[in-house]
Amino acid sequence: MDAKKVALLVGALVIAIATAFVARNMFSASGSPQVSAAAMPDGPDTPHVLVAIKAMPVGTIVDAESFRFQPWPKDLVEDAYYLQGKVNPQSLAGSVVRNPVTTGQPLTQGALIKPGDRGFLAAALGAGMRAITVPVNAQSSVAGFIFPGDHVDMVLTQSVAGGGDGEPLKVSETIVRNVRVLATDQRTDVLGPDGKPVVQTFTNVTLEVTPKIAEKVAVAQTVGALSLSLRSLADTASELDAAIAGDNADLPDGNDPAAEKKALASLSARPMDKKSTYVTGADVSRYQRSTVPATKVEGAPVIVGPSVRVARGTAVTDVPLGVK
Repeated sequence: MDAKKVALLVGALVIAIATAFVARNMFSASGSPQVSAAAMPDGPDTPHVLVAIKAMPVGTIVDAESFRFQPWPKDLVEDAYYLQGKVNPQSLAGSVVRNPVTTGQPLTQGALIKPGDRGFLAAALGAGMRAITVPVNAQSSVAGFIFPGDHVDMVLTQSVAGGGDGEPLKVSETIVRNVRVLATDQRTDVLGPDGKPVVQTFTNVTLEVTPKIAEKVAVAQTVGALSLSLRSLADTASELDAAIAGDNADLPDGNDPAAEKKALASLSARPMDKKSTYVTGADVSRYQRSTVPATKVEGAPVIVGPSVRVARGTAVTDVPLGVK
């Protein structure tokens, strides 16, 4: 190859490299600029609106950790927003989300339904679920520390009488687990002498159950006394794993994260009435019974076991074996 062709090839290579470098710089310059979000100025005249901390789908029961006040541009404040100084956030606890709310979205007055408002239970109930009200007292409701959105277990305590001698069998049984509390008749709008809300104990609790569990609870109220046991979030997570491992979990087919998340949320909120546990009086005291007293039947033949005949002089006595 002569020197002229080599020079042409080298020149073409240099031009190609230069063109690629220029094109790369042009495309980089034409890309979307990185915009850093400016912090909202928080002055004395800046309004603060109530925004959601987490995403809340329809039917979510909100609590004090569901929202917070955040500075908001004055020109973008709507009349339906909850403004700081004009609403008490504690008064919104226990309300139900009627329209989906995303993270960071301001809460509006039309997005929440308070207990007692029309349509509250219809918005709070899940598909195919029912609402049932159970009378409770301070001892059977964790001293009033049960609030809407909590999950509880229901314990039935009763005395089972028999036909034998002695006290009847005393037994308690967990009949339903993981039941969501929809509402209580607790009131927090009563102000005390210091101007702060006074929490009053409630006497009724409204629960979300399936139609079958509603029938069981209705019968249980006539059998004995019902008590509520507050559940931990860790317990719900462990039983969710057990439900997934079992055969009764309806999980979606395929690899759809949204469908899986929806199915897991449905499983974690579903009440359960299987594998109930119980405790008898003998489990807590040695002086109590562990079984129902036996029934005596009049005229029944006396069953005699093996015995030994003992003669003492002229007296002969039959002594059953095993008796001292």
